[in-house]
Amino acid sequence: MGFLNEEYLLESSTAVQLYDLIRDEPILDPHSHVDVQAVAQNAGWTDIWEVEGATDHYIWELMRKRGVPEAKITGEASNREKWMALAEAFPDFAGNPTYEWLHLDLKRRFGIDRPISAETAEDIWEKTKAALDAPEMRQQPLLKDMNVSVVSSTDDPTSDLHYHQQLAKELDDVTVRPTWRPDNAMKIDESGWADYLEDFGTATGTDISELSGFHAALETSHEYFNNHGCRASDHGLREVITKPVDEQRAADIYQRAYAGEGLSDDDVADFQAYVLDIIGELNSQKNWVTQFHIGPVRDYRNSLYDRLGADAGGDISTQNIDLADNLQYFLNQYDEDLEVVLYTLDPTHYPTVATISRAFPNVSVGAAWWFNDSPYGMSDQLEYVGTVDLLANYGGMVSDSRKLMSFDSRFEMFRRSLANTVGSMVERGQIPEAVAEQLVQQVAYDRPAELWGMA
Repeated sequence: MGFLNEEYLLESSTAVQLYDLIRDEPILDPHSHVDVQAVAQNAGWTDIWEVEGATDHYIWELMRKRGVPEAKITGEASNREKWMALAEAFPDFAGNPTYEWLHLDLKRRFGIDRPISAETAEDIWEKTKAALDAPEMRQQPLLKDMNVSVVSSTDDPTSDLHYHQQLAKELDDVTVRPTWRPDNAMKIDESGWADYLEDFGTATGTDISELSGFHAALETSHEYFNNHGCRASDHGLREVITKPVDEQRAADIYQRAYAGEGLSDDDVADFQAYVLDIIGELNSQKNWVTQFHIGPVRDYRNSLYDRLGADAGGDISTQNIDLADNLQYFLNQYDEDLEVVLYTLDPTHYPTVATISRAFPNVSVGAAWWFNDSPYGMSDQLEYVGTVDLLANYGGMVSDSRKLMSFDSRFEMFRRSLANTVGSMVERGQIPEAVAEQLVQQVAYDRPAELWGMA
């Protein structure tokens, strides 16, 4: 099989046929980190490093692993120098999905088939730099060319959604939807929380000196987002702890935190559980989807965080999370009343998540996320979910990306992995081909369109 040829990831004729059915379906992306301002301004890029490396901590981590100095990753080196350093190390990325994503981007968007290496770096730099000057390589036409129908950004409750409003008026054929992510409002134990509260109060026009005002600010922001097309909240927490918490208990914790007093771990857990209950009720009232991204241990590498701050490539996953006990209260509180999608960073949590989803019809397993977003990770998850829960109720693919040009590549990798996984079931005699055709269509488009309200 040739590198990234038409049969890429497709190991049977059945898989090829199934992929042909879904390859051209519009992209529905319920979770990304797209730069909405850049899309609204129809920004372009000056060079291939800016496209592929400037914001991608996946690439940064792998470059560090191959001994590339930080100056040529996030430092003062020129973009050309950074690209050359990446290209020289790139053959050693083989086996990692980053190797395939970047090559797919080059092939699909620039028509470049040559593998990235020190020998091809200069030629690729020059060809992509010339191509990026074309108007069709700016962000809005690219979204249309990649057949993106809906893409959801990730937005703080303080956002005024100005650029979403602009795009709603000016961008045809592509919908850019906000997603409400109140993590900063819940980080009551972090040093910047009090300053954030002031911004939150200002953005919502509320007095947040007491818990009742904080509650009102959440409601105001939630309503504002709803009025501007938001249909989901997102929560990226190492551990989602849910339980009933008395309002007086929450008010006491809030006042102590507002006054700058120290909090215990129990205080923090109780306050976050109280806020999640509020959010569950708000989402239920508005018929929003609730997304839980569970398990990242942020900024685990201290020296990297000290030098570069958050989101620099020093995060890890952990098995040390109790999903069953921690989610039980919330899931029973909103049983059959709230669509919930569960993403877990550590794949050893798939059995718990899949059986929870099997027990609760309103809970869906989310896409293989972050470290698992690879042909191996996706196929492994899809096959497991299909044997324990139902693939027909899968939460759908998400890009989870800051790189707009990679949206197409990530969805292509998923759809090929899906077609191959289901094609293998046909080849093994587990399901008839006609049912397989319905199933891949359901997972690739119909189910996400229904679940996320994107139809």
